[in-house]
Amino acid sequence: MSDPQRANSRNAVVAGFLGWTLDAFDYFILTYVLSQVAAEFHKSIADVTLTLTASLVMRPVGAFLFGLLADRYGRRLPLMFDVLFYSAIEILSGFAPTFGTFFVLRLLYGIGMGGEWGVGASLVMESVPAKWRGILSGVLQEGYALGNLLAAIAFWTIFPHWGWRPMFFIGGLPALLTLFIRAKVKESDAWKAEAAARKSWRQYFREVGANWRRFLYLVVLMAMMNFMSHGTQDLYPTFLQKQHHFSTRSTAIISAISMLGAIAGGILVGLYSDRRGRRRAMVAAALCALLLIPVWVFAPPAIALMSAGAFLMQFMVQGAWGVIPAHINELSPGSLRGFFPGFAYQLGVLIASAAPYLEARMTSHFSYGQAMGMFAAAVFIIGAMVIAAGPEAHRVAFGSDG
Repeated sequence: MSDPQRANSRNAVVAGFLGWTLDAFDYFILTYVLSQVAAEFHKSIADVTLTLTASLVMRPVGAFLFGLLADRYGRRLPLMFDVLFYSAIEILSGFAPTFGTFFVLRLLYGIGMGGEWGVGASLVMESVPAKWRGILSGVLQEGYALGNLLAAIAFWTIFPHWGWRPMFFIGGLPALLTLFIRAKVKESDAWKAEAAARKSWRQYFREVGANWRRFLYLVVLMAMMNFMSHGTQDLYPTFLQKQHHFSTRSTAIISAISMLGAIAGGILVGLYSDRRGRRRAMVAAALCALLLIPVWVFAPPAIALMSAGAFLMQFMVQGAWGVIPAHINELSPGSLRGFFPGFAYQLGVLIASAAPYLEARMTSHFSYGQAMGMFAAAVFIIGAMVIAAGPEAHRVAFGSDG
């Protein structure tokens, strides 16, 4: 790899990583202030969790639109426009005067969130050497965990002084990322190779239809992955506050530690997948997460024990997730790689979007810990089975070499 190629690979990873980090930050801000938003708008916590569901439901719309644009016009411009869009919606969320307005803005935010991952992941995976896809996939995906960590820090430092609205105002910062993308990131050679044989829209969608079985599998896979992720993350700060009565500071500390585990897991399991294969790494992580449920939600309410359980759980959950960008990009046809992974991912999100609401409703009959533990056990078992039953294309060549 020449020096210019190496520099562009590095810049693509930085752009994809920061885009997903800041996107996740904007999403997780709300998970930390569910109680406060509910109180201000005179709604129940279950009602406000529906705004999380609203964002998740709209993510396939963003993946569909921006994915098509990415396959037709390249990865860079759609990625830049998407970042600007979700940054603006995040700022407006902080100004919402009513719950109805807030709900609509979270719907719109979901479009931007859904568009970022597929375009950014295809750009990164097409720009890096095949032998490093697993570990760099983990780095990219754990931008999601870092975004959660930054949201926890904002909850710890900003919320106690200024309340929940200013936390959304700082969500406009991702707009600055577009300057870096425009100046430093080039289109991948893989997209250029596919663009040289660009098809009409009719031919394009005919190819989508020809690969429907692979696409359906990816949707089911991503549904289970999102059940694993949202089922262990979205209600966790509320679990700490409501069941164990932890303070804002303690909740932020435990959540931040869990995200350190997520970052470590994503990178290390991604590295393991480079050596031993994608499916083996993901199944191992899911089964280990299943065994950790008692430590995660049934440990005595001491900060040290809760922190250890949260760290280990997210190490495994996000360890499995860290393999995903490489795995599903490798399973996607080259001419559809901007659209295929992102849209399958976000349809999986749509299926799993009810996870926080279902868990919140289960707390009418069980404690938060019992509800989250039962839900997690089911999705880890089913998720491991889905992963093991699927195909793998470990280190397949992209672009003109594919």
